[in-house]
Amino acid sequence: MTDYFSDRENGPVPRIDQVISPVAWAGIVALAQRYIANGGFGFRFPVNCPDGAAPYGTDEKALGDNVRALMPGLEWPLQTTQTNTDFSFGSPIPMAPATLLILDFIEYVHAVVAKPFVVKRHDYHNHNHLGFNQSEGQFEFMVDVNSVFARCGVAYELQSNGRVVRLLPLILRETLSRAVFRTGDKILDNGLEESRAKFSSPDPIIRREALERLWDAFERLKSLADADKKRSISMILDATASEPAFRTMLDFEAKQLTDIGNNFLIRHYEKRQVPVIHTDHVDYLFHRLFAFIQLLLERGWVNGVKP
Repeated sequence: MTDYFSDRENGPVPRIDQVISPVAWAGIVALAQRYIANGGFGFRFPVNCPDGAAPYGTDEKALGDNVRALMPGLEWPLQTTQTNTDFSFGSPIPMAPATLLILDFIEYVHAVVAKPFVVKRHDYHNHNHLGFNQSEGQFEFMVDVNSVFARCGVAYELQSNGRVVRLLPLILRETLSRAVFRTGDKILDNGLEESRAKFSSPDPIIRREALERLWDAFERLKSLADADKKRSISMILDATASEPAFRTMLDFEAKQLTDIGNNFLIRHYEKRQVPVIHTDHVDYLFHRLFAFIQLLLERGWVNGVKP
């Protein structure tokens, strides 16, 4: 079930959390345990009947060994709580592994899970021989995982191709999804496209790379109209806005953005540069510069300056 009363009354929970909570992790573990119990992992890790070798369940040890090998640091059996070291007789504390490790596990499950169905009953051994439909199992898992994400406000989504993507901030989501870069400068177009692709990554390190590429694209854009860079950006800004007050504001914003790129750890790696640590700050800076570039491309470079 994905359509709950509270969603209909109050709207869905905002999908803004980029760290998967212990509550969401426990829900994901429950899904994995369900597939262990019903034999859904038997598609790849079967327990075979000794009489005829047909699969009838999941080889949980083989599954666990494979998970530990591919995802070092993820405990098996999957853990959702830990002992309070200060109060060993107290209640266990909810916990979750690192978010990227959880997302890796989700993609792994999507790759190996299948929907089991009964081929025949084997009364002698008191079990069912199973067949598997992988596409149906993958679809059901995708729906279930995304339901957990949605109800817990998690800003990730499992796609039908088995890859997890980050849900962009609402203010950027539509803009980035429909943007097409056709400036006439292939290097600029490639830089903008690379930046957009990386910004959707669940990995915060890659999102910071997106910010770097966007600032590189901005510097490239500023130089396209004339060999003299200062004259070039002035020409582009003139074409973007003719009203004096707005034109002055754009000039101030261009200088501010240039200073941000130079003073923070974005374009340069000297000791004096200030690192951008928080993911929310990365999102803010990306949105600020992307909106400015988009305005220049739509109003200035494409419509006014480009020959």
